[in-house]
Amino acid sequence: MTWKPQNYPSMSPYISCRDGDALIGFVEKAFGGVLQRRFDRPDGSLMHAEVRIDDSVVMIGGGVETDPTAGPHIHLYVPDARPVFDRAVAAGASVVQALERKRDDDDLRGGVRDPSGTTWWIATQ
Repeated sequence: MTWKPQNYPSMSPYISCRDGDALIGFVEKAFGGVLQRRFDRPDGSLMHAEVRIDDSVVMIGGGVETDPTAGPHIHLYVPDARPVFDRAVAAGASVVQALERKRDDDDLRGGVRDPSGTTWWIATQ
């Protein structure tokens, strides 16, 4: 197994929005996007999706009702998330979510917000 999904870029924009299904539909229709992966919440609403546009992947989080996620988000696959996560915190980032593998088949992922307000999701498959 590699440290990121096959044919994925190392870095992807991450868009958190109220209506992720509408955004997926728009990306498919407007840009020829192809849904790669989708994870729903227990109620069936979108939690996370990944849509490929040519050689890039846009990650989409759905159902955001409040604004704690304001500012840009970037998802970054790295060979080993732990030292990169620790370096980001040492460089001044605040922890948004500790490194965690939520299910057996999930990436090891954690989030940090840099001093400029950008949230970085650091992951290893």
